[in-house]
Amino acid sequence: MGEGLTLGDLEAPAIAAGSLRGRNVLILGGGRTGQATAAYAAAAGATVTVHDTDSMDRVVGAAEAFAGGAIRTSFGRADNLAPLLAAADLVVHSPAVTLGFPTVRPEIERELRGFAAGAIPLTGDARRRGPILISEPEWALRLLGERWRVGVTGTKGKSTTCNLIAAILSRDHSHPVELGGNNGKPLIGRAAALPADTRVVIELSELQLPSLHSSVDVGLFTNVTADHIDRHGSVGAYRSVKRLLADRIADDGTMVVNLDDPVVAAYAGIGRVETVGYRLSAPVPGGVGIVDGWIVAAGVLRAARFGGGVAATGPNGRILPVGEVALPGSHSMSNVLAAVSVALIAGVAPDAIRSAVSSFTGIPHRLETVALIDGIRYIDDSQATQPDAVAAAVRAFPKPLVLIAGGRNKGLDLSDLVPIISERCDAAVVMGEMADELERLFRAAGVKQIERAKSVEDAVVVSTRVAQAIGVPKGSGIRATVLLSPIGSSFDMYNNPFGARGDAFRTAVLAQSGVSQ
Repeated sequence: MGEGLTLGDLEAPAIAAGSLRGRNVLILGGGRTGQATAAYAAAAGATVTVHDTDSMDRVVGAAEAFAGGAIRTSFGRADNLAPLLAAADLVVHSPAVTLGFPTVRPEIERELRGFAAGAIPLTGDARRRGPILISEPEWALRLLGERWRVGVTGTKGKSTTCNLIAAILSRDHSHPVELGGNNGKPLIGRAAALPADTRVVIELSELQLPSLHSSVDVGLFTNVTADHIDRHGSVGAYRSVKRLLADRIADDGTMVVNLDDPVVAAYAGIGRVETVGYRLSAPVPGGVGIVDGWIVAAGVLRAARFGGGVAATGPNGRILPVGEVALPGSHSMSNVLAAVSVALIAGVAPDAIRSAVSSFTGIPHRLETVALIDGIRYIDDSQATQPDAVAAAVRAFPKPLVLIAGGRNKGLDLSDLVPIISERCDAAVVMGEMADELERLFRAAGVKQIERAKSVEDAVVVSTRVAQAIGVPKGSGIRATVLLSPIGSSFDMYNNPFGARGDAFRTAVLAQSGVSQ
């Protein structure tokens, strides 16, 4: 290591002036986040090494990203991390390599803790020099500078909400919009080049939040129930991590909370920043809700940088009729209210909000209709890995319904979910590490037919056969629905899992009809 870096050296103006030129930068994690971070640091003139304990052929996109040798790589090894850390001026870790999480191998944790002990704090004296340990999300926030940032977290609904917020903000052509974060699109390579007036929407997971020190202008909570108990050990610990976003809202910022969720509703009483509450009934003062079949606002305040004062609405606070919401499933209405709340804070005109919401039909891997083949409808809800999300999915479609489920157990309580699956699903196809457990639970709950599959591709074949057998006669429109709503995570099948399972499902479904992507 040289004389060390300062925190100011990680900001966009300093990097443009050459603050990273010739510096040794070590990237921990070779997935999409690591690939984007490595490319950015290398473009800034740093000497970059990417370290991942998995083999390169198992990390999606790694071989292509690091072809050519401009970026050094160390894949499939853990024993050489110590000398790499000893030479590093800057260590940037992906969210999955966050100290304290079981996603980090013990030998990596030990060496990284040693480096962290000698690194300079990420808050405090900006002139202090030394080695720096930082996450990609935190570095990206610093590169964004004074751009307006909306951070969105929650147990379920955050991806749909983020995409809908971005879609609505895009209708206001006075400001560019950028979307990134935990949706498979790291911001690190784009943040510094964005126009100064860009509105940035950032999806934040429980992996990312503990590594954040910088602030957002709006912090939105969709809901906080239970998830990732395998990483956090208890529901309480998981909820504490989600709560961190409330502390990362700028003093002049706004918190947006779901008043129908008891955990999130309690945040409204914190009182440190302006709060906008939304709910499925009549709005509270300063909030958003539903009255007489209309989404309405009751005096939501615009952010100061967008003019301040009360946000514009139609007569009686009206924004749009509930009947114009195009998203499938009754649970989607809460996500719409959340996105409308942010749009009002940003000063988007009510007619623009209405137009955007009425034309927004969803995003990949969230109740996405992949195809209708011979009367069998295939739905990709592959990001549903939490009981409430799966319950909402199976309730969104009529019978006959075939559920594809499985993956890696996340330590969640499925006792309330299984009876819902038994009631709503005519058959289930189970796969992955959870196959035995799910088959046992489903049989005990009375699911009529249960089949096994060895892979996502096999599950599509099996579920198609089952759907054809139980579906209503041909000529009746949709004969049956096949729903991939897996309950378990995809780490048992995919190293870089964001979207990989859903992409495999789509490919297998379309292959049945000879359709290429």
